[in-house]
Amino acid sequence: MPGKTTIVLFLACISASVHAQTTAIRKTIDSIATHAKARIGVSALLLETGDTLTYRGNDHYPMQSVYKFPISMAILHQVDLGKYKLDEKITITSNDIMPLGHSPIRDAHPHGGVTMSLREISRYNIQESDGTACDVLLRLLGGTKKTNDYIKSLGVKGINIATTEKEQQKDDTTQYHNWATPIGLTQLYKVFYQGKALSKQSYDLLWKDMAESFPGAKRIKGLLPPGTIVAHKTGTSGTHQGFTAATNDSGIITLPNGKHLALAVFVSDAKGTEAEREGYIAQIAKALYDYWATR
Repeated sequence: MPGKTTIVLFLACISASVHAQTTAIRKTIDSIATHAKARIGVSALLLETGDTLTYRGNDHYPMQSVYKFPISMAILHQVDLGKYKLDEKITITSNDIMPLGHSPIRDAHPHGGVTMSLREISRYNIQESDGTACDVLLRLLGGTKKTNDYIKSLGVKGINIATTEKEQQKDDTTQYHNWATPIGLTQLYKVFYQGKALSKQSYDLLWKDMAESFPGAKRIKGLLPPGTIVAHKTGTSGTHQGFTAATNDSGIITLPNGKHLALAVFVSDAKGTEAEREGYIAQIAKALYDYWATR
């Protein structure tokens, strides 16, 4: 039977090994950030153990469409309270239609006047990252302040929902008012994953929509083994004067050991092509996946 000294030395060796590995990952991220000439923020949280790794995790980054995840959480909370029903028909008016940006709803119904179930609008918000759907949900929620207040009521700090999609289109700097810290976002994913914020029906619906979302196949998912389940929400800005304010991805990765890794990666104020920016996210996600895949 090993003595106390042997056990202490064994644990010390493990601790030193873990420290060396996490230091190596941070150096990898720092190298990517330096090469990218971008502000990069990362937060990784192993949900079953609480282990974390962060890189500039408390800095503020523009969310862009990442904020559609907390918005869908907020509307589904209202469903749980009985204010709305998932199959309730909602009229999308001409005022709801986004003049610019990505919106399959607008493309199919440019003048509005269409009705859709709340379930379908929430699906468009997450799976399609539809700007019109997002602003309809914000309207139903009573605006950005009430939506932001709900997120804060969950005990989550480091997320600020301040403007609609339409408002962000008026001025490129407006997007910086909708910010998150990487740590704040992974904390929200933790609250979501714990299943205490939403009913099981609402949780299952949102998980399904995120796991089946279309954007961002080359971001967190990009270098992971085929078939890896990633329930996620991306965010992307336009490019102006050679700078792209936001190329983001965030979500929950199901690891091969059955555990779950909440991850947020923000690439902000970056030069370079979309393929390069997405590649940075993929490289960081793969390094973190490899680190925690067998722990």
